Amino acid sequence: MDGVLIVDKPKGLSSHDVVDFIRKKFHIKKVGHAGTLDPQATGVLVILIGKFTKRSQEFSGHDKEYQACLTLGIATDSLDAEGRVLKREEIGEIKPEAIERVFSRFLGGIEQVPPMFSALKRRGKKLYQLARRGIEVERKARQVYIYELEMTKLALPRIYFAVSCSKGTYIRSLCADIAGQLGCPGHLAELRRTRSGQFSISQAISLDRLKNRSPQDIDEVLVR
Repeated sequence: MDGVLIVDKPKGLSSHDVVDFIRKKFHIKKVGHAGTLDPQATGVLVILIGKFTKRSQEFSGHDKEYQACLTLGIATDSLDAEGRVLKREEIGEIKPEAIERVFSRFLGGIEQVPPMFSALKRRGKKLYQLARRGIEVERKARQVYIYELEMTKLALPRIYFAVSCSKGTYIRSLCADIAGQLGCPGHLAELRRTRSGQFSISQAISLDRLKNRSPQDIDEVLVR
């Protein structure tokens, strides 16, 4: 059995949890994923099965699209809602025009510092493992590309937006940087990946639907 399975990952599961579920449910030895999705995030997770596990780099190296929510006034150590609160501030009135001006500054190529709570490695250790021990190390900024950044709803202290970006873009870091430009702390409150390369959320199948399938009919939902 070889192919690609597009899963709509639910909140609360890691990418590895989804891989493990599919491996056990459908009795498949070789299962992997192309592009980690954080446990609190939902949406498109590209699962590789059989011979396709050797093509992880090919499927993970594409642009992504997300729907996200930024909460202003609260900074966390992980830059998202799961982290420890570091700072709270009252925010004043922020007009939509001011937010749109800030958004425009992030279009195109930007320098972004990866968060400590990430799977990047330093001397063989994943950064999030160091972060959980209270260790912070210097990270070099790297260039990413923001193709589109559009506010979809404003309900302060929350800003909802859609973003299309290059591989390697951290939406958590983007949220913190946008908040900083608005003059206040902020963190990523919600995240849903709607596209990864050629695969969109319209092609994704939920884990609940997969639970009702037998090992014999998983082949019907594979993309090749």
